Amino acid sequence: MEKRKVLVVDDEESFRHLLSVILEKEGYDVETAKDGQEALDKLAGGLFNEVLCDIRMPRMDGIEFLKEAKKARIDATIIMMSAYGTLDTAIEAMKLGAYDYVSKPFKPDEIILTLTKAEEREKLRRENIYLRREVKKEYDFSNIISKNEKMIGIFDTIGKVARYKSTILIAGESGTGKELVAKAIHFNSERSASPFVAVNCGAIPENLLESELFGHVRGSFTDAVRTKKGLFEEADGGTLFLDEIGELPLSLQVKLLRVLQDEEIRRIGDSKSIKIDARIVAATVKDLEKEVKEGNFRDDLFYRLNVLPLRIPPLRERREDIPLLVDHFIDKFSQSLGKHVKGITPEALKTLLRYGWPGNVRELENVIERGLVLTETEAIDVENLPPEVHRSDEGSPFSLLDEYSIKKANRILEAELIRKALRKTNGNHTHASRLLEISHRTLLYKIKEYGIESERSTHH
Repeated sequence: MEKRKVLVVDDEESFRHLLSVILEKEGYDVETAKDGQEALDKLAGGLFNEVLCDIRMPRMDGIEFLKEAKKARIDATIIMMSAYGTLDTAIEAMKLGAYDYVSKPFKPDEIILTLTKAEEREKLRRENIYLRREVKKEYDFSNIISKNEKMIGIFDTIGKVARYKSTILIAGESGTGKELVAKAIHFNSERSASPFVAVNCGAIPENLLESELFGHVRGSFTDAVRTKKGLFEEADGGTLFLDEIGELPLSLQVKLLRVLQDEEIRRIGDSKSIKIDARIVAATVKDLEKEVKEGNFRDDLFYRLNVLPLRIPPLRERREDIPLLVDHFIDKFSQSLGKHVKGITPEALKTLLRYGWPGNVRELENVIERGLVLTETEAIDVENLPPEVHRSDEGSPFSLLDEYSIKKANRILEAELIRKALRKTNGNHTHASRLLEISHRTLLYKIKEYGIESERSTHH
């Protein structure tokens, strides 16, 4: 194991020598410096894990060294030492970024314990940075699996608005990935180091939901045996994801509106309000405009939530993503299940492309996981798919796919949809591009790429 490197900074040569002997005996690699300036030079030229620095030194003292180390963004953990230290000096050193403070004279065990604690803290800090990066990577928009123009447009919008606090309302059917989008918003914002708190408004009984959201004080109702923080407080500084917002009872809609307006909450049974700073991302499967008209949802709350509306299209509206998602889920489950499945047969893919996917991406994920469990070969076949997926419209244009390559199958699917749109619009490119939800320019490019115009001319 690599030795940890420590820099000892002290103007007394005898003390530098003594401390070097103690630390080297414990397995540390030690270098020394006689003042702050020499220490900065050594830190600029090499990597150190910890710095043990005296406060009182000529030329550049410990406090000045701390200030300069902060400016130079020195990564090492700095521990201050002083025989003349007062509490005020210790507090000043900590404010300037020192990790700890030890008084001279100290026993060898004291300094070793302080260094051990610093190592543990540094290890946790690095782990935390790594985990945050990994989480952010997982919810990075560049990893979103879609080639659908509407989806790409959504993620382009989110990339622009993630850094702002504006409320976002995500609409979409069950299984389209609304919570994944909410997490992507959070982890690509400046709030990513703070909590992401999710609550399903339809899954908690009405009598418990208020306490869950806003918290309560001890004794405010029969079961309130202790004061409890609500989810708004838990999400302070971060993001609160309110899933199934359309299920929120009218009585709580009033209170939520007040929170959004005043940015403060009041626990049940409390007389004082608490300031909170949480970004609200709401999601719904319901048509909230329709709910407003029917009197089930407050119009003022709807307009407050609907600042940045996003609609996630269902899987049947972005069938071109099915081959990409199938590949992704096969890779994912092959690793987690320890199976060597490399792909899917063309017949099975054709079946998946014909199916309506009422459960959207989540249902596709479950179907692929099931297929991997059941297959005994290197490919998922039709017989590994659940019965409901087979009950599809055989007359669908997707049944034309009789191809072994997912890439080629995808091209055939695109070309077939373009032909269908051109037939529907009597060859009007502008109307066809609207139907296909692609730009006019993209349609012209694809018509040329697939040789569709020349086909049409041979039919006339």
